[in-house]
Amino acid sequence: MLFCQLAKAQSLREICDGLASIEGKLSHLGLDCAPARATLSYANAHRPWELFEHVFHDLIEKVQGWAPKHRFRFKNKLLSLDATTIDLCASMFDWAKFRRTKGGVKLHLLLDHDGYLPRYCLISEAKKHEIDLARYLDFPADSILVFDRAYNDFQWFYDLTRRGIFFVTRMKQGNRYEVIQSRPVQPRGSIVSDEIIVLVKEFPGVDAEWLRRVEMIDENGKTLVFLTNQMTFAASTIAAIYQDRWNIEIFFKAIKQNLRIKTFVGTSSNALHIQVWTALIAIALLRYLQLRCKAGWSLSNLVAMLRLNLVSYRDLFAWLADPVQPPPADPQLTIWTAAEGA
Repeated sequence: MLFCQLAKAQSLREICDGLASIEGKLSHLGLDCAPARATLSYANAHRPWELFEHVFHDLIEKVQGWAPKHRFRFKNKLLSLDATTIDLCASMFDWAKFRRTKGGVKLHLLLDHDGYLPRYCLISEAKKHEIDLARYLDFPADSILVFDRAYNDFQWFYDLTRRGIFFVTRMKQGNRYEVIQSRPVQPRGSIVSDEIIVLVKEFPGVDAEWLRRVEMIDENGKTLVFLTNQMTFAASTIAAIYQDRWNIEIFFKAIKQNLRIKTFVGTSSNALHIQVWTALIAIALLRYLQLRCKAGWSLSNLVAMLRLNLVSYRDLFAWLADPVQPPPADPQLTIWTAAEGA
């Protein structure tokens, strides 16, 4: 399935035929021969997908050892929470019905800004709302959690504050609030206002809590309003924290464009889970190569070049440092060539 991801194989037949064509090199991967199509299909349907989830978490723990810290001066852990929908054909994936003529699943992801690595992933049915999952997630104390307006829930904001977790989000236009205090801002800066507010209780049982409202105008002239329970950071830092959340959108875009996560080689729930988890394993391996290499590879270029050299005998890190340099000559082959010439 990793071959499926890195070689962009379109079907089970392409996976099996592709592996069969390099059968002489499979022994180095611990395989005696390429799997038959029926064997791979049965494995995708019956091998527990939880195995691949465990492999991913073990791998990402090792990759995090190479990850640099986030770009901000504060020492708090910075995390982004979001979800993306993977569209499916309702007639083929009848177990994942989303709308009348459309199916889908949702990939929930918690991104660690230290190295921009996924910290937590969950695959759910597409109709499951993001906030329904977020309420049950645990986050490190003193961490800063960034999310968009899909997670707007007053009681959850209150719970995060009580647990010692900071958050930064966009404020909805319809939210009613009262201003407790207005803080001074630079007259010609991008920050328009910095206020301490309390949200008006619109629903019974929701606790009121002092929050901070930061309004800014970006370089395109668009007004952005942020809501946070972090009271000590500069208003410009609050805005920069939310803008750094864009990296989780970049992650979703990268995995959809460079790996096999939009079309699937199996139609069962188990097969889909396996393919998504192997895509996450592949992205973790690729991110590891980016962190280890000093050449500054872009993800798309790295995937493309790896695909062309997937079964080549090369020193991996020497190749990453200089991919166009030809490999060193095999001394045994040189001897044979000289003998034939003689």
